[in-house]
Amino acid sequence: MPYDQSLDVVSFKEVLDFQNTRVSVGVFSYNGAPKKLQVTRENQIDGAWNFTKLGRLSKEEAQGVVPIMMKAIEAM
Repeated sequence: MPYDQSLDVVSFKEVLDFQNTRVSVGVFSYNGAPKKLQVTRENQIDGAWNFTKLGRLSKEEAQGVVPIMMKAIEAM
């Protein structure tokens, strides 16, 4: 069964911007399944945002993301 975006329900999403990168924290439920926490990174290249592996976080990024993750957990 292919991915169907209409079945992906977003109950929480917040984005933090850091110069040429941004980190998103969200809570998603696909097709009525239990809610899951998702953390993603996008890098800005030539004016366009491109998804990339989250990998490691700088101290500044972690300090911004952790409180948002705690809010996201409350939304689960």
